[in-house]
Amino acid sequence: MRKAVALLLAVGLLLALAGCAQKAEQPAPAPAPAAQQPPPEPERPVVKVGTEAAYPPFEWVDEKTGELKGFDMDLIRAIAEEAGFKADIRNMAWDGLIPALLAKEIDIIISGMTITDERALAVTFSDPYFKSGQVIMSHKDAGIKGPDDLAGKNVSVQVNTTGQYAMEKLNEKFKGEGKKLVNIKKFKSTPDAINEVKVGGAVACVIDLPVAAEHMKANPGDPFVIGEPINVEYLGMAMRKEDTELHAKVNRALAALKASGKYDELYAQYFGK
Repeated sequence: MRKAVALLLAVGLLLALAGCAQKAEQPAPAPAPAAQQPPPEPERPVVKVGTEAAYPPFEWVDEKTGELKGFDMDLIRAIAEEAGFKADIRNMAWDGLIPALLAKEIDIIISGMTITDERALAVTFSDPYFKSGQVIMSHKDAGIKGPDDLAGKNVSVQVNTTGQYAMEKLNEKFKGEGKKLVNIKKFKSTPDAINEVKVGGAVACVIDLPVAAEHMKANPGDPFVIGEPINVEYLGMAMRKEDTELHAKVNRALAALKASGKYDELYAQYFGK
């Protein structure tokens, strides 16, 4: 009896040891594969953009936030996003924009700048992004109906703008006709040129049509009238001549924004449909 019990105990022990061995021999479960992280996005290059933010609705400084706003500002940010770079926008004096570009302090100018043959000698322009024209914004009591009425009168302009060039060209015409010349009063900014008319220092100022219209919209009580455009102009973004790759990127991005409808959205936001 004892032998039988002992035999049973021995068999049970052997079976238990065999079970433990089988358990020990089972391989450990493989660890779960680690979740794959998406590769980091490459850092976008920074492109320095110059503007003179005193030209609404194209560019201005928000008085509350200090943010640069306007059609040009939204457009260059959209172009930067499309072209894969970051736009570092810098507010500068108008007269310093092209010198800063040529000195490589900035890489692009977008500032309501008209494409002209004279400027194209120094810089390369993007494809045109806006059609505009110069207008005579005169005091309502001055009786100015058109350019011929400016002979012998004080007219204010922003220095080195196509408004100044238009008045210089008009003076060439007046000189050939034996008329009195326009007294061109030059100011550093368009708001200063407009204010000169308001305070009586000039009978009119010559500025871009959208800028004149924006001023009238924002200041309906001002004593101004706006004449018909005296020319047709196209605005462009200026770059250095050697920056051919950047020039191509900007033009491709501008074309893509026009094709997608984004450009039309921005245009309608600032100028209506």
